[in-house]
Amino acid sequence: MQLAPFHLAIPVTDLRLAEGFYGGLLDCEKGRYCEQWIDWNFFGHQLVTHVVNTMPSLPSHNQVDNHAVPVPHFGVVLPWKDWQQLAQTLEGNAIDFVIEPQIRFKGQTGEQATMFFQDPSGNALEFKAFKNLDQLFAS
Repeated sequence: MQLAPFHLAIPVTDLRLAEGFYGGLLDCEKGRYCEQWIDWNFFGHQLVTHVVNTMPSLPSHNQVDNHAVPVPHFGVVLPWKDWQQLAQTLEGNAIDFVIEPQIRFKGQTGEQATMFFQDPSGNALEFKAFKNLDQLFAS
């Protein structure tokens, strides 16, 4: 089955900072834009950053593996090597991780790499990679 791209629109308080983060740091291609929003090619998906005067409430947190996982959050599942490269890029740019890059379920079904961080407006992102992508939905 070929995956269809998702569309997600998120609030940001500063399009210039969003452009530096999504277009610069994450290397997402910029699409259509105006003074109120920017379309991004977010790893093959359509992400739109819409400027707002104030951000909605900050994320809440759920406990997962003794970590406070921000809810809501979004992100993508990358190939393992791409995830490692992104983690190195983020670490090299002194990103303040919500949850540091780590491996979950090591040696088990569903072994995955994960990391959480926020964009300049406080939107929480999670990037993952699976040792075996066929186990994406394994229980």
